Amino acid sequence: MECRTAPSTPSEPSEPSDRSGPSEQSEPPGQSDAGGPSGSAASAARPPLVRELLLVAGLFLLYKLGRTLTSGHTAEAFLDADRVWGWERALRLPDEGAVQSVLLHGDLPVHLANVHYATVHFPATAAFLVWLYLRRPAHYVWARRVLAAVTAAALLLHLAFPLAPPRMLETAGLVDTGQVYGPTVYSAAPATDSLANQFAAMPSLHFGWALVVAIGLIAATRSRWRVLWLLHPLVTLLVIVGTANHYWLDSIVAGGLVGVALAVIRVPRPVAATARQPVGLTAVEEPVPAGAGR
Repeated sequence: MECRTAPSTPSEPSEPSDRSGPSEQSEPPGQSDAGGPSGSAASAARPPLVRELLLVAGLFLLYKLGRTLTSGHTAEAFLDADRVWGWERALRLPDEGAVQSVLLHGDLPVHLANVHYATVHFPATAAFLVWLYLRRPAHYVWARRVLAAVTAAALLLHLAFPLAPPRMLETAGLVDTGQVYGPTVYSAAPATDSLANQFAAMPSLHFGWALVVAIGLIAATRSRWRVLWLLHPLVTLLVIVGTANHYWLDSIVAGGLVGVALAVIRVPRPVAATARQPVGLTAVEEPVPAGAGR
């Protein structure tokens, strides 16, 4: 009779407690590691770096090659320039000279505008892509696709509609600020310019890329001040018009291409909203094993 009661009662409570103890202690690390898989999933969603470097470099080379294909159409480019100038006057768009006159009030404003035109375009876009790749991989893929689509469409328009910039158009009466005040990225003679095609004015990829950068940063960030990123395309617009490198219509067409690309290539959901979900689920699931142990 002593063997029926004494050994059975102490052993039964001790065994479940020993089994449940290790399991309860092992579950929180597993659940805390749930943040790990979410982080690894985010890194898995990031495209391979080498592939992206090759892809972006290839797109850049195609961009440079496509722009040079439209060179040599001098007569057609000036004819199209007269047409664009006439279209702008018919649409009652502001005179580009009004913006340039503000820059020409002093050497410093026009010099800064020339520096902006020559140095901000590519580095700002590259920095934008690098930041998205490191911090917002899903937005990076989206932005890369939008930029590629806008650039491809722009190159087709450059081939179909060669256009001399307003600084070359005598009717416009504008100053070539790059040649007069410096610095400039263009040769004084378009025919001898081997680095860039000066007859690829429409659409303006300076403005198109700047607009994509601003919209991408607004979509990928959560700050209430993120709308200020629109200052980037606004300043770019004033620079390209004030330096007489582009017409107003060049930017309008570029904005239209960006709008079409954004309508086709949808922006991903905000990262912050998706990143909070696994944390919330972990907090809810922790009490469940404790309740089940009762």
